[in-house]
Amino acid sequence: MRRRQASRDILRDREFRAFVAGAGGRLLHTATLLTAEAPDDNPRARRLLTTALAHTYACWDRLRGDDPYDRARRYLVTRFARGARHHHGGPGRTRPRPAGVLARLAPQERLVLVLGLHEGVAEEQTAALLGLTPERVRVLRHRATATLLHPPRGPAPAAPTAGAVPP
Repeated sequence: MRRRQASRDILRDREFRAFVAGAGGRLLHTATLLTAEAPDDNPRARRLLTTALAHTYACWDRLRGDDPYDRARRYLVTRFARGARHHHGGPGRTRPRPAGVLARLAPQERLVLVLGLHEGVAEEQTAALLGLTPERVRVLRHRATATLLHPPRGPAPAAPTAGAVPP
């Protein structure tokens, strides 16, 4: 009996390692996009990934045909969404603001955009995952896309003073 359990544990560990080797990089990239951190400096993304992989490993024997990548991604996304809700903005904000291109977006806009464009998740699935209506997901995706495609302009150049000679 113990020998059979030990061989099952070894098989599970091998399967999980193979899963992480194949999907870990993509999941880390997804987490990095969600947190809007730089790819080479992404501690929040790494924590999200570690938590999602630990949860997936804990559920590994109960997957029964479910896609482990989908399970890990769902957990990663829900953890990010929950954390973003508690830590986004506000007067007591202690976390430095990320500097990536996606940092201009609100966390929910980032979620919807990353799930749709990077992960290829349909609006209906995204809506179900986040507890939103498909229309709300569509609005968030359009707003996020518009923000990225048409960033706010910087301040206007200073007007020359009277009598000044241009350089």
